[in-house]
Amino acid sequence: MSILNKGSKLYSIFLNLCPKCHEGKFWKTDNPFKNILLKNSESSISCDKCMIKYELEIGFWYGAMYISYAIGVALMLLLWGGLILCFPLMDITILISLVVVGILIFCPINYHLSRLIWVNIFIKYQGDVN
Repeated sequence: MSILNKGSKLYSIFLNLCPKCHEGKFWKTDNPFKNILLKNSESSISCDKCMIKYELEIGFWYGAMYISYAIGVALMLLLWGGLILCFPLMDITILISLVVVGILIFCPINYHLSRLIWVNIFIKYQGDVN
């Protein structure tokens, strides 16, 4: 069984699908840069197919901040290491500036992924729920 088959967590995360049915979209659009511009009423609150509410309790999404932090740190380390390897003589202020710009550009993708990962931790795939 491949890790990207229907029923796996990674299938739901990478394809932006509901963690319960793997049919409906979690985010209304697959473009992370559009998702942060949408108002709450236009963003995904529940699945169009199985009708599960994604916010399991009040304050549920606060936990996604920890996932976002981990993704941000991993990205920072990758950028830092890559820049050090490619440009070993680069000035430290330019290096830090490039890492900060990289993290800022990646923010919408980080937000998009961290919520998908967080909701997939708590909601299990249940196959054809209709």
